[in-house]
Amino acid sequence: MIAEPASLIVHINGWPGTGKLTIARHLAGHLGARLADNHTLINPAEALFARGTPLYRSLRATVRTAVLDHVRRADAAQSFLFTDALSDDAFDSRAFDDYATLAADRGARFVAVVLDCSMEENLKRLTRAGRAKAHKLTDPQVLIDLRGRHVLLKGKSDQLVELDVTSLGADEAAREIAARMA
Repeated sequence: MIAEPASLIVHINGWPGTGKLTIARHLAGHLGARLADNHTLINPAEALFARGTPLYRSLRATVRTAVLDHVRRADAAQSFLFTDALSDDAFDSRAFDDYATLAADRGARFVAVVLDCSMEENLKRLTRAGRAKAHKLTDPQVLIDLRGRHVLLKGKSDQLVELDVTSLGADEAAREIAARMA
């Protein structure tokens, strides 16, 4: 008999404004997991340097590497959730693979969650108060361009959960994800 992995690595992927962080907070509570959303990893660089500059890219990579290295060494029973907005390009695929490797290194089950919602709802959520203060994308044209040129990444994992959250509340979505993972 093969034992179940002691912990989970859950990667939640979705367009900016789909509710990843809010849903992840609820899901972390349901799973007893720690949460590192993509802005936890991005914002130190965002606060100090212009996006796209060498120092921005360097600090962002350094913070991400340090976080993943520390999670790799964390208690084997602890589960972790991560959020991202990754598309079907080679750069994003490599970033996603880092989470798969992390799960393998920890002997954890790796669950990829892909959240989507209608364009209309996505645009409403994108422009909600508080997003700009958190250094989150708020420009509707950038979102429209991203969605027009890319597809959300559905990388290789132990389990893939896809969920349309257009008409779901955050806790309702989190409960649905947890139920599908069980």
